[in-house]
Amino acid sequence: MTIKQALSNARQLLVDHDIEEYNLESELLLRHTLKIDRVQLYLALEQELSNQQAETYRSLIKRRLDGEPTAYITEHREFYGLDFYVNSSVLIPRPESELLVEKALELAQERTVSTIVDIGTGCGAIAVSLALNLPHTRIYATDISADALEIALANCRTHGVTDRVCLLKGDMLSPLPEPVDLIVANLPYVRKAELPEVNTHNFEPSLALNGGTDGLDKIRRLCSRIDGKLRSGGSLLLEIGQGQSITLVSFLRRLLRAGSIEVIPDLSGIDRVVSVTQFTNQKFNCLTLKDV
Repeated sequence: MTIKQALSNARQLLVDHDIEEYNLESELLLRHTLKIDRVQLYLALEQELSNQQAETYRSLIKRRLDGEPTAYITEHREFYGLDFYVNSSVLIPRPESELLVEKALELAQERTVSTIVDIGTGCGAIAVSLALNLPHTRIYATDISADALEIALANCRTHGVTDRVCLLKGDMLSPLPEPVDLIVANLPYVRKAELPEVNTHNFEPSLALNGGTDGLDKIRRLCSRIDGKLRSGGSLLLEIGQGQSITLVSFLRRLLRAGSIEVIPDLSGIDRVVSVTQFTNQKFNCLTLKDV
C-alpha cells in the first residue's frame, strides 16, 4: 500500500465516523507514524509503506475512531504558530484561545505591561506564546494541577522561556506573589449539561472543562477575588463560551467600580473574550459568594 492509498483509506474512515477535519487528522496521524514533515509526506505519496508502518497507522486511526483526540495520540498541538507537547493531563489548546494572546499583545502595545499572569495555564500555550512575543515582560502561570505544570515546564524548556515564565501551583490567583498589570484567564466555561457533547469519551480532564450550571462558576470566582492582585489601571482578559457575554458583563458591571468592559468576537462572530480595564486608582468591589 502506498502513502497515497493509506491516506485515502484513512480519510474515508474518518468521514464515515463524522470527523470534520478528516484531511488534516489523517495527515497528522500518518506523519506521526512515519516521523516526517508535511513536505516530506507529499513528496513521497507513491512510496510503499512497510507492513509495520501500515499496521501502526491503522492502530492510530482506530484510536481516533474510538474517540481519542489526535492531539493526545501524537502528543502535539499547534497553537499560535508554535508546537506544544500535550497529553491527557491537560486540555487541548483551542484556536479560539489565540484571541486571548492577540488581545494581550494589543494591550501591551498600548501601555506598559511588565507583568502578566496566565490563570489555569494547562500546557502553558498562552504563557509561552506571550513570553516569546513580549521578551521584556515577566509571566506568571498558575495551575492547580501538578501534572499540568510539569507539561507546561517541558514546553517552557522547549521554547527557551524558563527564565521568564514562573510556574506556580495553586488555585487561580492564590499563589501569585505580587499584583500584575494583566490577568489572562481561559477557565472552564462549558455548561455542566453540555459536557457529554464536548468531552464525549472523557479523554480531556473534566476539571479543565466544567464551568458549572451556566458555565461561569469559576470565572465569577476569579473575578470576585481580583482586588489586590491587579495593579491600578490594569486589565483582565477572560475567554467565554457562546451565549455567556450578557450574563458576565452584567456581573462585571456590579463588580467594577469604574472602568471599561469590551466584548470581542472570534472569527465565527461568537463573543469569545471579555476585556476589563479598571481606571487608574480604582478598585474592584468585594462581592461575597452569595453575591456571585
